[in-house]
Amino acid sequence: MQGTLNEIDPRSILRLIELGQRTGELFIEVYPHQGRGQVLLGKTGYWFLFFVDGKLVYAADQNCVKLSRLQDYLRHHDIALSLGEMELDSLALNHIPEYACLWQLLSKNILTPAQAHRLVLGMVQEVLFDVLSLRQGNFVFALGSALEPALTSFAITPLLGQMGQQIQAWKQLYLHIQSPDQQVAIAKDPALASKIPAKFAQHFRSWTDGAISLRQISRYLQKSLPAIAHGIYPYIESGAINILPSHEPHNSKDPSWETLTDHTIHKIVCLDDDYAIGKQIELFLTNQNRGCEVVVLQDPLQAMTTLLTLQPDLILCDITMPHLDGYEICRMIRHSPRLHSIPIIMLTGKDAYLDRLLARMAGATDYLTKPFTEQELISLVELYCKK
Repeated sequence: MQGTLNEIDPRSILRLIELGQRTGELFIEVYPHQGRGQVLLGKTGYWFLFFVDGKLVYAADQNCVKLSRLQDYLRHHDIALSLGEMELDSLALNHIPEYACLWQLLSKNILTPAQAHRLVLGMVQEVLFDVLSLRQGNFVFALGSALEPALTSFAITPLLGQMGQQIQAWKQLYLHIQSPDQQVAIAKDPALASKIPAKFAQHFRSWTDGAISLRQISRYLQKSLPAIAHGIYPYIESGAINILPSHEPHNSKDPSWETLTDHTIHKIVCLDDDYAIGKQIELFLTNQNRGCEVVVLQDPLQAMTTLLTLQPDLILCDITMPHLDGYEICRMIRHSPRLHSIPIIMLTGKDAYLDRLLARMAGATDYLTKPFTEQELISLVELYCKK
C-alpha cells in the first residue's frame, strides 16, 4: 500500500492497518515543496511507524539515529544516557539505534517495564501528533515481520481519539504558537521573570541557561504538547517568557555520518538477503583502498530507514528477497524525493530479457547478473559514481 496524503489521510491509513490487523512498517515523508496544512507550520521530514497485528509498537522520525529524543525522555527518570555504555555493534544491527538502546536499558534493569511502556507511549503520541496534522506527503506501508524484540503495543483507535483532542486543543493557540519546535526563554528582565512560578523557573534553569523547545519541555515533564503550550501561554502574554519565531532547520545532517560526506569517499549500500554475496561485494569494493564505504543490509523492511539516513551514492539491490522483492524496493526508492535520483543496480541470478525489462520499469539504472567478477562490479560502480 502506497500513495500520497492527498488521496488518503493519515488517520484513514492507520485505521486500515488496524482493521486489517497488519504487521509491518509505515513510512511517511514530507519534503520542502509540500505543505503541512494549518497545524504545524513548515514541518518537513519523514516518520516511521511500526505495527504488529494492527497495533502500534513504536514510532520515530528522521532523528531516531541521534538518540537525542531518548535522552530527553530519560531526563524525567533522572537517567543519563552514555553512549559509551551501550553496545554499539548491536545498535547498528538493529538499524533503529533508539529502539535498540531502549531495549538495552530495559534488559539491564536501568528502566522498569512500566517506565519503558510509558516512554514508548510518549514517543508514539509525539509522532502521531505530527503525522495526523499532515495534509500532503507520500506514504508507503510495507508488510513484514514484527519489530523485535517486542517492548509493548498500543491499540490505534483510542490513540486516534486522544491525539485528535490534543490537536484541537493545539489549534486554539495556533495564532500565537505555530510549532512544537519553537523555542522559549525566560525574560532577562528580573521584574518580568519573577512572574513565573518558582518551581517551573527552577526546572527551566536546570534544563538550559538559554532557550529550549516546547517539544523538549513536553518530554522532560512527560506532559502533552497542548498542556505545555496552554500552561506557559499566560506567561508569554505577560512577557515573562519569550517565544522565538518558528523556523525549521534545513539540510541538517546526522553528525554520526559526517565522516562519510567527503566526496572522495563513495557511500554504497548493498541490499541482499544472502550474507555471503553482500560480504563478497564489500570485499571487492574495499579491496586496495578503492575509496568506497560499503554498508550491507539483509532486511528489506529496514532498508528505507537506513537509506534515508545514509543518503548513499549508489544502491546495489537483489531482486529476489523475502517480504519485499527488489522491484518493489526500487519503486519505493524512486517515489522518495530524497532518494529518487540515486543510481540503482539490480542484482539477479537470471539473465533474462523479461527480468531486465521489469527492472527498468521499476526504475533501475542498470542490471548485474550473478555470479559476476570483481572487474564487472567495479566497472559499474565507477560508471555511476562519477562526479
